[in-house]
Amino acid sequence: MARGPVDVHVVRGDDGAIRIAADPATAAVPATGPAAAPDFARAVLDVAGAVLTWSVLGDPVPPVAEIHDVGRAQQWLWAVYGERVAGAVHACAAAELADVGVPSDLTPLAGRAARLGFGHWAARWWPASHLDGIPALQPDLLGLELAALTHECQQLFDDEGDQPDDCVAELVGDHRAALDPLIQWWHATPPSTDTARQLESVLRSVDDAADSAGLDGPALRRLRSALDRPRRPDSTPVDLVTLFARHDDYALAAGDPLVAGGRLIARGSGTNDWRRYPPGFVDASETAVSWTARAFGARRRIEVEVVAHIAAPVTAVPLAAEVRVNDGPRNRVPLSRRVDVWTGRADLDLPAGETQPHIELGVLLPGFDPGPGPEGGADRDSIRALIRRRLATAAQSDAHNSPPHEDAYRPFLAEITAATTDEDY
Repeated sequence: MARGPVDVHVVRGDDGAIRIAADPATAAVPATGPAAAPDFARAVLDVAGAVLTWSVLGDPVPPVAEIHDVGRAQQWLWAVYGERVAGAVHACAAAELADVGVPSDLTPLAGRAARLGFGHWAARWWPASHLDGIPALQPDLLGLELAALTHECQQLFDDEGDQPDDCVAELVGDHRAALDPLIQWWHATPPSTDTARQLESVLRSVDDAADSAGLDGPALRRLRSALDRPRRPDSTPVDLVTLFARHDDYALAAGDPLVAGGRLIARGSGTNDWRRYPPGFVDASETAVSWTARAFGARRRIEVEVVAHIAAPVTAVPLAAEVRVNDGPRNRVPLSRRVDVWTGRADLDLPAGETQPHIELGVLLPGFDPGPGPEGGADRDSIRALIRRRLATAAQSDAHNSPPHEDAYRPFLAEITAATTDEDY
């Protein structure tokens, strides 16, 4: 992350939107246009009058901003970019300028916003994989820290109701199950450590957010009581594996096991494009999707196996494989979950003498699927490398104190627990 002012470009586009970016080429085009990074490589926040985006593979601040309502955005522009950028945006909106470079400031709100954006990205795109050895994040733990961050970033939002990321009450309500374990973790952590300070900050922000939203309940009352009492550290070590236990047991579903037999024609791996299905369905590894083509007399059949994510639903869902043979039409093969894999089979239209068919195969959820996009294998590998670096940092979370301006890099509590329990994954 930059340690001082960063020059940004403020550009008024032909469509009337005003864009802010450190790269002038980025400022000249929509942040979500065809030239943008893949969805899974961008963190996004909907804020008052604008959309903020960050590359998760680059420095988290300053964000790229696409402003569609300058009047609403003025409430946070100066606090994220500094007064010089806010002034330049106002001048562009008034048609006094069309394109100007101006230094932005490194502000506390910019760091918190980048952290909040990354947290929402992690909730959507974290590449949990048994095959790759990347542990899943505990969703309730991540949800509570996102609630705390959203409360701390309230200056980014207004009351217009068009900002889905302004969801403090929903986050607290959906994830309050993690409150008691968080309090226990806090009491068992030495007060001088970074983790203890992070835990206390999250708990106090959640308490304040719940109070502001008028939320109540036994878990929230226990939280208030714990925060009101003088802290008495518990010297008993806490077992994070037990405290935030994951339910990793796979349940049986109605899928039929693939039956061996027939003459093997070919086998291979498919494409695991994370954009084509919701999180929690498929193991994120590149090798999670595989296929086998077999001959049964004159009949040709493809058998598909896809490794399931630990959270994959066991009820009937229309997950499917999309199969394309020898550049022909794309056909869908329904998949059903059995134990830890999705399976399916379908007949293939292959000539009797075909021994080396060219088969393309991907996984999708109809109705959610945006369609096949550009091959993103290199970007997915970069994401995995980023996550492994973050988990390595999280495993040493108390080895050093992070300067305030690097707060956006600090591991989330859910990453700390994932790194701690990684050996058991």
